[in-house]
Amino acid sequence: MIKRYTSMEYKNPDDLVFGKALYPVSGRFGINIGAGFVVPEIKVAPKPGTEKDLETFVEHHKEITTEVLDICLQLGYKNIMIEQEHVFQQTLNPDYAYETALAQVEIAEKYHDEYGIGVLIEHTIADIRKEEEEGGIRGSDRTHRMFDAFEQSSSAGVGSVAIETIGGKEISDYTIGRGDIKGTLFGIGVCGSEDMAWVWPQIVKIATKHGTIPAGDTDCSQANTAMFLAGGLMDREVSHTVAAVIRAIAAAKSLVAVEAGAIGPLKDCGYENPIVKAITGVPICIECTSICACAHIEVMGNLNRATGDVYSNEAVEYHQEFGGSTAEVWTAVTGNAADLSNTALQARQEKILRDLLTYSDMYRDPQGLVLAWPNAWRIGKVITEYGNDPYLRSKYAAIEAGNIIMEAYENKKLKLSRWELDTLNKAMEILNSLTDDADKFIEDCIKEYKNIPLFDPKNYGWTGA
Repeated sequence: MIKRYTSMEYKNPDDLVFGKALYPVSGRFGINIGAGFVVPEIKVAPKPGTEKDLETFVEHHKEITTEVLDICLQLGYKNIMIEQEHVFQQTLNPDYAYETALAQVEIAEKYHDEYGIGVLIEHTIADIRKEEEEGGIRGSDRTHRMFDAFEQSSSAGVGSVAIETIGGKEISDYTIGRGDIKGTLFGIGVCGSEDMAWVWPQIVKIATKHGTIPAGDTDCSQANTAMFLAGGLMDREVSHTVAAVIRAIAAAKSLVAVEAGAIGPLKDCGYENPIVKAITGVPICIECTSICACAHIEVMGNLNRATGDVYSNEAVEYHQEFGGSTAEVWTAVTGNAADLSNTALQARQEKILRDLLTYSDMYRDPQGLVLAWPNAWRIGKVITEYGNDPYLRSKYAAIEAGNIIMEAYENKKLKLSRWELDTLNKAMEILNSLTDDADKFIEDCIKEYKNIPLFDPKNYGWTGA
């Protein structure tokens, strides 16, 4: 069941701050998220080749988990979230999902019982669905295996489960690089939302049955594609202003997971999470360059830490560094970042630190601007005003993001090149010209994009197309 948000849970944007959520989440092994302190997260990708046989793969997961918890003991960290993003084999094969989860859960339980460390083991199931398989993304063999992986990980006792759904990606992969904002709105805001509204009630049902937290989703596969293509300040493959507008659309999409029953912490690579937190009050996990440079570097180095409840390194491949294994080193990085924020909370100076983190990057680039807490709240409010219609809320979230960028430019707080300004103006002109009739918009887009490889309207429930 999808329960749409038509009003803001956060009534005052100034109440948005790291470590505090309106609706904290309690995990299985003595951990609370969003309950007045920030929790560090570590995510380590298995060493390539270990997935070739199950026994080696399980032992490798034991090694990583033990190293993380040992370094928590050495450095005095009281809480840790360990996220395992499934590699392909882990989701495709039920034994891999179950056995790795069980091994990690048993170690987490031991360290919690013996040392009192709060531990949340999260498994992020891989979206291995393929549009071209018989049955499409709603009925193929891979679709069934994906849901089975949720079943296996949850039954093994993990604290939470998550996913990065790919619905609409075949559209946005075609349109983002071409600067087609209409098609991107269709791919993310409509197709992506429709897919999540189908996937997430099933995830929630599985997780709830096993007492597992249905954590959240992210638009990593689409909005992050735009962010990576936009690159740094000298890159021009994708306009930074348009990438920022796309991020607002992504927020309207990622919200669907919560509307279907996800309760957080929302997935770390959802840069749109501050907007979703402002709407829903659920705790969020975040990444940003200051703590995830091992995975990627972007122009919002500190900003998202301002509203995050969990700080994540995003991902790092397992290997040795001078300071120790990557599991140990990046646990220390995220743990120290969390400690600074927790000290600010204890000293009741959290809003000062929040604003320092925000203003260090707010006007560096349009993408950070739209996610700064006052503007995240503004975009969220627009989404709730059109909350009953996935298309309209995505469209007007995009327009509001464009308005925020233009205001900052006109007030001489944000610098934009002529090209960035032109691409924004073009995108805004197109967005403002689009119909408010969702059915007509969908009908037009199905006709316009019917020849995109792998796009099949039946994947999104439009059986009469």
